[in-house]
Amino acid sequence: MKLPAAKRLLLPAILLAGLTLFFASGANEIISWGFLGTHYAAIKSFAGDHIWLGYLAFFCSYVLAVAFSLPIASLLTLAGGAVLGWPAVILVVAAATTGAGLVFLAARNLFTDLLRQRAGAFFTKLEKGFSENAFFYLLALRLVPAAPFWAVNIVPALTRMPFRQFIGATCLGIIPGTAVYISVGRGFDHILAAGKTPDLGVLTSPEILLPLAGLGALSLLPIMVRRWQAAKRPMPKKPAAKGQHDETD
Repeated sequence: MKLPAAKRLLLPAILLAGLTLFFASGANEIISWGFLGTHYAAIKSFAGDHIWLGYLAFFCSYVLAVAFSLPIASLLTLAGGAVLGWPAVILVVAAATTGAGLVFLAARNLFTDLLRQRAGAFFTKLEKGFSENAFFYLLALRLVPAAPFWAVNIVPALTRMPFRQFIGATCLGIIPGTAVYISVGRGFDHILAAGKTPDLGVLTSPEILLPLAGLGALSLLPIMVRRWQAAKRPMPKKPAAKGQHDETD
């Protein structure tokens, strides 16, 4: 059954419209380290005087950034740490999980049937491999952000992974990385207050990456144990064919 053209193009059109609006409106220049450094005092003063409004604005901005796959999530996380402090951990985790869930549902409702029609055996293999240990695979991908966040939102939607598992693995998996980013962002406070641009090279240092890689490896441990147990399990013996006997003369 061929999908209607409108349905096939709806999600790409929405994402493209969001990206176009983001750049055409100049939001990419406003949401930048240069703008943040220039207006940091005013932003922090507003957030301090209107704390709940600041929380709401940050949360909604983050949901939109994730839902439309805008290239500003890392900046928002670090800026949230600098401006809002540790409460930003809760806001980022909640907002990122919400945005990821919206992408998951959109991809599942709009893309899955199309890919089933066109991907054939590849899709079947992907679906089987991901469905066996979907939660721990996704947890590892969230703990070690080696793949783009938007891609990890879409791929599980193309399998039979339950939505609840997706939300649970996403929420748990992004907590450590978010906490690290917020901690680094808090350290940027005095740099931004001086109107300077922080050095983002710290995010790729071994002190940051190795602990996250270790957590990702631990999340894969249950999968490895299951495979090891399956490999050790003796194969069932085939019954002897009728009429055959093990006789010795």
